[in-house]
Amino acid sequence: MLAAVDHVQLAAPPGSEQLLRGFYADVLGMTEVPKPAVLAARGGCWFEAGAVRLHLGIEADFRPARKAHPGLRVTGIEAYAARLVAYGATVTWDDDLPGHLRFYADDPVGNRLEFLEPRDRGLPKGSADTRSATPESDRSLE
Repeated sequence: MLAAVDHVQLAAPPGSEQLLRGFYADVLGMTEVPKPAVLAARGGCWFEAGAVRLHLGIEADFRPARKAHPGLRVTGIEAYAARLVAYGATVTWDDDLPGHLRFYADDPVGNRLEFLEPRDRGLPKGSADTRSATPESDRSLE
C-alpha cells in the first residue's frame, strides 16, 4: 500500500545548481539538504520545506517540464505570488480548479511549478474570495 509521496524529482541542465539554489532556497524559501556522497557526485541539489521534498537532478539532454509539474500547496497564496514576482518570476493565475486559488510559475531552468491553496482555508463561513475577478490576461503578474 502506498503511504505518501517521498519526493518529486525535476530535471535540470548541467551546471545549473547555483541558479537552482537561488530560486528554490532564496525565492521559494526551501532549505537545501545534503545529498548522500554517492549521489552528490552526480550533481544536482535537494530541497525541503516541511513535508515537501524536491530533488533537482542533472540531465545531460535536459528539456524543461512544460506540462508535467509538482503541485505545491501554500498558505497565503497572494503574498506568496507577490514574493515570486518581487524576485522576478512571472506568475500566471488560473481559475480552472474549483475550490482553489492557484497560479503557475517556472523555475529558472523552465520547469513548470503549480502553487495552490484551497479557497475556503481560513475564511469564515460565508466569506468570499477577495482576489479581484479580472480577466486572466490581466492577472498575469510580471
